Amino acid sequence: MSTTTKNPWTPMAAGCIAGGIEATAVWPMEFIKTQLQLQSKAKGSSLPYNGMISGLSYYIRTTGFFSLYRGLAPTLIGSIPKAGIRFGLNARIKDRLRDSDGKLTPGKNFVAGLGAGVAEALIIVAPVETVKTKCIELNMPFVAGFRHILATEGMGGVYQGAAATAMKQGSNQGLRFMWFNEYKRIVTDDGEKKLTPLMGLFGGMSAGCFSTIGNNPFDVVKTRMQGTKSSQYAGTLDCFKQVFANEGIGAFYAGVVPRLGRVVPGQGIIFMSFETIVQNLEKFPIFQ
Repeated sequence: MSTTTKNPWTPMAAGCIAGGIEATAVWPMEFIKTQLQLQSKAKGSSLPYNGMISGLSYYIRTTGFFSLYRGLAPTLIGSIPKAGIRFGLNARIKDRLRDSDGKLTPGKNFVAGLGAGVAEALIIVAPVETVKTKCIELNMPFVAGFRHILATEGMGGVYQGAAATAMKQGSNQGLRFMWFNEYKRIVTDDGEKKLTPLMGLFGGMSAGCFSTIGNNPFDVVKTRMQGTKSSQYAGTLDCFKQVFANEGIGAFYAGVVPRLGRVVPGQGIIFMSFETIVQNLEKFPIFQ
């Protein structure tokens, strides 16, 4: 996502559009991933499925296809401004970090992604992800779930797990932007060649795979901290300790396969879409 543009609003607008497309396309996989992460092996609880394919089949068979989109509303509402903040702020931070030749090291790309990820987490992701997680766990639609959270926990319940979310989003975006920008530099020969949509798709998918494997423990802890049983943890660090002590290191990779199934194609879509959308937006005077 190293596309450069003179207008700072262009990457933000392109990110908003691409974020909405990506969220809708891969939501069923996110739904199953969240369900798998919420179950606690230590308590002997279990789901009637143990993977993405079996999970998708179970919900289609028992509650219908559209039940897989439960919880999409708050995520879609948040995905549009979230991606806009991510892409827009990342572009601004990169501009500040460029050397005299306009180049960026992998470390600087990571820092730019980290900053953008933490910002989107605190502004958008923390409250939206908390409502999404609890709606899925309580099997409630968005409005009913949101009212239930306010009635039982107050506004503080909407912002549970903010620290874990910031850690997850910051590391996530840092790894993704670092990987993709290095990939783009290599395949385009430092910008001498044009990045085709297919190249953007593959680069985004590989960046999604890299970031998912690298930070899945943060994603598990974030999900636990945002669930309805988060009161059993004293904080983010305590959640790490309890999961490790009671369930072992393997628990930090719960849901990694369905998460890969959601993130890999999703990042391919959003990276490819972003590059294409920027090129089309710049045809309009307001974005030039």
